[in-house]
Amino acid sequence: MGEVIPLFGDRTGPGPERSRRGKAADSDPTHTVGLSAPVADERADSAFAPIEESSLAALKRRQLSRRELERTLAKQGFHEHAIADELDRLEAVGLVDDYALAQHLVATFQERKGLAGGAIKAELVRRVLAPGAIEYAMDLIDTGDELARARELAAARARHYERLDVAVAERRLSAYLLRRGFSPSAVRAAVEEALRSA
Repeated sequence: MGEVIPLFGDRTGPGPERSRRGKAADSDPTHTVGLSAPVADERADSAFAPIEESSLAALKRRQLSRRELERTLAKQGFHEHAIADELDRLEAVGLVDDYALAQHLVATFQERKGLAGGAIKAELVRRVLAPGAIEYAMDLIDTGDELARARELAAARARHYERLDVAVAERRLSAYLLRRGFSPSAVRAAVEEALRSA
């Protein structure tokens, strides 16, 4: 008898066992056959995306010290170790830099708000900057420039006290300058000159 040739092709196929394996692989949600290595790595890295997104969103709103950002992320429920790793990463790329922020704040407080010395330091402490960064920024303040600013502010403010008794005007003008952090010696010199010229 001659060779039997199947009319509809080879019916042997993969067999039930192989079919079951194929179905199991297709239905397995963890099955990653066909995923390239970069895709698999991206899936693994996605675990860090939420904290990165949160930190970058916070930094877009304003510059933050390391401690400020640490507190922000902690309030959002991120784990302590994850926060430390994220802060280290941001410092490494320069997005968190207490020294640069302290220097920027000193310039801002001096030029825009007319603050000096003690008032500036209080603001830096309030922003929970690293102690070393605060000391570095305070060393950048020129005491001679501080006296010039005190004189400028005193001269402008003295015009509001022209009708007051000299003692009252001196007391109010001194308090105004002291609240802005000028040293007592700078305040005395500025007030005396302003009232003498008024």
